[in-house]
Amino acid sequence: MKNKILYTLLFIICVVGFWIFENFYTPSEYTDPNNARATEVATNLLPSSTTGAVVKHQHYILSYNEPYEQAEWVAYRLEKTHLTHDDRERPHFIEDPYLKTKSSDWRNYRGSGYDRGHLCPAGDRRFSEYAYNETFYTSNIAPQDSDFNAGIWNRLEQQVRYWCKKYGGITIITGGVLEEGLEEIGEEDVDVPEAFYKIVIRGNGSSAKIVAFLIPHRESSKTLSSFLVSVDEIERVTGINFFEKQPRSWQEKFESEILSKDWKF
Repeated sequence: MKNKILYTLLFIICVVGFWIFENFYTPSEYTDPNNARATEVATNLLPSSTTGAVVKHQHYILSYNEPYEQAEWVAYRLEKTHLTHDDRERPHFIEDPYLKTKSSDWRNYRGSGYDRGHLCPAGDRRFSEYAYNETFYTSNIAPQDSDFNAGIWNRLEQQVRYWCKKYGGITIITGGVLEEGLEEIGEEDVDVPEAFYKIVIRGNGSSAKIVAFLIPHRESSKTLSSFLVSVDEIERVTGINFFEKQPRSWQEKFESEILSKDWKF
């Protein structure tokens, strides 16, 4: 009888211990044991920050919007050498320790019906364990409908990889459209964007090639080209000044039109 009670107590302790570990333990930050060289984004291709909360990680850079508990934009460089199929173990989603305000807790997403959708995709960072892990800071995620995340948004990410293989290194700027009146999830009121955007750039200066997408936050069977817009349109809906460091003449040339003829779909 005593043994039965003891085993029952041990079982309860194990269950409680596992629950505490699952719900309250996360590592404080990810570290790079190899101190690898950072993947740089050209500064003259970076957008403005409406919040001033810019964080430069080793393999992407972001501007965090605290009231919405997510990044207003994430920018990163994608090279052909990054496109590996290395098998990586998914780490914990953890708060971004480099933000003064931290970022939202991943538990806000639990039971919400939304995926923790990467902005800089983990699939673009398989070339090293640290680069992969770094994409799991919650500053790099936004609530995404599962069908959207695995559907049209995934198709766009695959298209971007195809362009990288075909044309070489490219720069990507992406995020959700953050505005008043959005649905909110979790105790921290993480906003659910009604649309997501992605801007892809190859080259720089007068020879740059740019293509931009604005996609409603729902699955769609439409072609990717159906969602092409000008950079000016994304600026209008987000309030962000993309390519603010470029000359006015450059912005007028590349931001006002839908420039898709130099990109093979």
